[in-house]
Amino acid sequence: MSKITAVRGFKDILPEETEKWHFVEEKAREVFATFGVKELRVPILEKTELFTRGIGETTDIVEKEMYTFRDRGNELLTLRPEATASVIRAYLEHNIHATEPVAKLYTIGPMFRRERPQKGRFRQFHQINVEMIGEKDPRVDAELMLMLVTFLSAVGLSDLKLEINSLGCPKCRPAFRETVIEFLNGKEEGLCEDCQRRLKTNPLRIFDCKVETCQTIINTAPVVLDFICAECRTHFEKVKAYLAMFDVFFAVNEKMVRGLDYYTHTAFEVITESLGAQNAVAGGGRYDGLAKELGGDDIPGVGFAIGVERLISLLPLNDEDFSTAPHLFLAALGENAQQFAFGIMNQLRLSGIRAEMDYSDKSLKSQMRRSNKLRCRHTLIIGDRELEETKAPLRDMQTSEQKTIAIATADTIIEELRNSGI
Repeated sequence: MSKITAVRGFKDILPEETEKWHFVEEKAREVFATFGVKELRVPILEKTELFTRGIGETTDIVEKEMYTFRDRGNELLTLRPEATASVIRAYLEHNIHATEPVAKLYTIGPMFRRERPQKGRFRQFHQINVEMIGEKDPRVDAELMLMLVTFLSAVGLSDLKLEINSLGCPKCRPAFRETVIEFLNGKEEGLCEDCQRRLKTNPLRIFDCKVETCQTIINTAPVVLDFICAECRTHFEKVKAYLAMFDVFFAVNEKMVRGLDYYTHTAFEVITESLGAQNAVAGGGRYDGLAKELGGDDIPGVGFAIGVERLISLLPLNDEDFSTAPHLFLAALGENAQQFAFGIMNQLRLSGIRAEMDYSDKSLKSQMRRSNKLRCRHTLIIGDRELEETKAPLRDMQTSEQKTIAIATADTIIEELRNSGI
């Protein structure tokens, strides 16, 4: 029988990688808590209508990328392709606005899109999302971006650059949209197949295209900042002023758009040059009309999403920096020593000391190799003589220095280990 492998585009996260994930998630929880952001856990499966109404029927996600199926009750369901619509759905369904005028929420978890798998892109991928709902004040936009930059710095990223833009609002954006369509009239043949389709359904998405020929054409297109109304301009100027209060370096990127229909006003991305080339680590913006689109009141919101796989690939630390290696390896020689070591090992674990041993009663040389492979800092060597004398050598695996400690009881060993800095 052939071996069963993972579904294409779905990736196992192996033990040597998960420590990095823990590090990123713990830093996120730590930083977000200081800004008053609380965790919300939403289902990975939602009614398809949530995304067709929230994201927009003419987006690439809805048209081509969603995992959608009918269940046994003939209800159309979709594996979530993004988190914001789910968060707003939960916010409205549970009347969070009744108790939290300004709700600050974050989610961490998998998303699903059936796009072509390639390096760094998967069909199941993970995001950290933050949403601040209920306030349209530009200070909230600045607070959110300050928190994002703070978090990315906390995980070790450097050379961070915040790029911002204003996408206007439903009052001023239609004029920009019509101008873009007029600009692209007669240039259709130079666009890729996707952008030719977007020109009829969602022309602003062409700004997002990474195809070189499309980029060449759109580089000379009109920019949205030339079309925004006075209210949008005032909001944008205040956002910039509040960011400047905290010395957050930013640049205005007039060509930036967001890929989903619900964005309005502020849009932003964080770019890093940590790998020698620019990489977008996170992006987000304001979506003041989304709650109303999903059947709620006209409640403003702003948020961002971070691709966890991309973020982890940019971490500057080595794999060893994330590893929680055992504190102690017990090299037990002989049946009596094996029995003694098994009991001691688990009592040490219950005291918070990470301990390991080999159950196969191999030679001392083999067990020392095992200790080195596990990157244990110390090894306690126990045989029949050590049991009889209730003393055993404790070896520092880095310096090869060795000293004798008492091993009469688990408490004795724990005290000796603590005195040895373990």
